[in-house]
Amino acid sequence: MNLYKNDIVSVITPVYNVEKFIAATIESVMNQDYKNVELILVDDCSSDNSAKIIKDYQKLYPNIIYHRQEKNQGAAVARNTALKIAQGRYVAFLDSDDQWCNRKLQKQLEFMGVKKAAISCTAMDTFDENDNFFGNIREVNQIIDYQFLLHNTMIATSTVIVDRNLTGDFQMPLRRGGQDYATWLMLMRNGAVCHGLNETLSHYRVLKNSLSSNKWKSIRQVWEIQTQDEGINKVSAAVNLCHFVFHGIVKHFIR
Repeated sequence: MNLYKNDIVSVITPVYNVEKFIAATIESVMNQDYKNVELILVDDCSSDNSAKIIKDYQKLYPNIIYHRQEKNQGAAVARNTALKIAQGRYVAFLDSDDQWCNRKLQKQLEFMGVKKAAISCTAMDTFDENDNFFGNIREVNQIIDYQFLLHNTMIATSTVIVDRNLTGDFQMPLRRGGQDYATWLMLMRNGAVCHGLNETLSHYRVLKNSLSSNKWKSIRQVWEIQTQDEGINKVSAAVNLCHFVFHGIVKHFIR
């Protein structure tokens, strides 16, 4: 029996040394047209002023939950901690340097209701550390299934909402990098699909020297996730990786 609160969206945000961005990220959640949200910020032992900024916002918004980890363990552990705290039927993921359009949750929840979707994502645009937008849109397919996802990491974390009444409770694989991609494969390997709302409702920040921006690390992560987590044979995984590299080059040039 699920004990989730049907009308609550639990927003999952890991935090680590993001004092420059966290205020704007929080405000993009608090300014949503859909108001039944809880924002769960799990601090992975930040050494900057992130905690103070969050606690100042807590004074204004009682639906902000702050939890500090006892030791630094990475984004996967932080997200799993937040998933354990989350009360909502719906869990939405938002990285601590990304932002949402104000209508994001309302439109995506309505879309999921029409599609009876267990998982959904949206299109997004990209901007840099100084809030300069690159002027492009990364679109999404209407349907993203397991086989497609083996070739293309189209699903961006900060665009995702999961209906736990349909997927059941879950935890992310404990990986330092790529745990989001591993999670979508895990949730979809038994036939579930992700429904794509091809409307730009999220803003993804491209940071210099970020883990996700290191292309070689990303390629290794995809290889390890497919061969280890998903048990795919190395020949098939190599073919999938070629597709992944091609799509990565395309995304790089549209930035």
